Amino acid sequence: MTRVLAVTFELSPEGRDAVAGALSGAAEIVSLAGLDDAGRADALAGARVVLSRNPSRELTIGERALLARAALVQLIPAGIDFIPIGDLPAGVPVASNAGAYAQPMAEHGLALILAAAKRLLTEHRAMEGGAFNQQIPNRMVAGMTCGILGFGAIGRATARLLRGFGAHIRAVNRSGRSDEPVDWIGTTAELGALLPLCDVLVIAAPLTRATHGLLGVRELAAMKPDAILVNLARGEIIDEAALFAHLRDHPRFTACIDAWWVEPVRHGTFRMDQPFLSLPNVIASPHNSASVPDTLPAALRSAALNCRRALLGEPVHNIVGPEDRYL
Repeated sequence: MTRVLAVTFELSPEGRDAVAGALSGAAEIVSLAGLDDAGRADALAGARVVLSRNPSRELTIGERALLARAALVQLIPAGIDFIPIGDLPAGVPVASNAGAYAQPMAEHGLALILAAAKRLLTEHRAMEGGAFNQQIPNRMVAGMTCGILGFGAIGRATARLLRGFGAHIRAVNRSGRSDEPVDWIGTTAELGALLPLCDVLVIAAPLTRATHGLLGVRELAAMKPDAILVNLARGEIIDEAALFAHLRDHPRFTACIDAWWVEPVRHGTFRMDQPFLSLPNVIASPHNSASVPDTLPAALRSAALNCRRALLGEPVHNIVGPEDRYL
């Protein structure tokens, strides 16, 4: 019997090519887009694997119930905190697309670090006002201690770039282990020991119940007064009011914020509860660290390769466990 991969959203021709290429004939691709209700139900009931951006938005309650016998529900996003996995039938394996966007996000993080260390935005604004601060020193990344909170694919890709600049890498993750070369690695429970040492702290951890609010008043106070904080992950990992107050009271401290607390993709709107953009020691970007031309095809290929593993009975990567869930 032909194996079926059901896709819950409309694939562009380029996207279909990316999925088909990764599957290498392991399954027939059936897109729900354009099917009537009966056709959608048949496709889902017969699907061995389901590929989805967000099942709770793309499938009805009745359609989600049809996934009970699926070998895998593969998600396109890497961060799945906003997807209510609990809406799916109990026991259905779910996989995130962790690592699919790592390289462009790491490059974006490096750009933010360099902009902060070299005072690029600060001096641009000063020159607009007629100042020419040639003698005010900027900083070198070489020799800096760069801490990375969350040492998955994004954290490791960031570490590789920073090592190329001569930075010292100290990281924390859940296991306290990694095959990636580092100067030190510990568990997330050892974050308190890491923070005072960091010239730069890059947040690349998923948002889970364990990481929500992980950085608050006490943690920020433990950092160097001229540290650079880069958030590529989720705003909710940092206490928003605490960060604003710390930036206001420590003008040499810089926050590079790509991930915000309320964002359009996850919340339907963009909102700040604190006026971060009024502060000169904030560098902001609209969570576009992964927005490069080949992002979606590359993400689809990554997800489809994992689908292929499930279809062929091979070990599947990035299975979402209880500790990975937020909603």
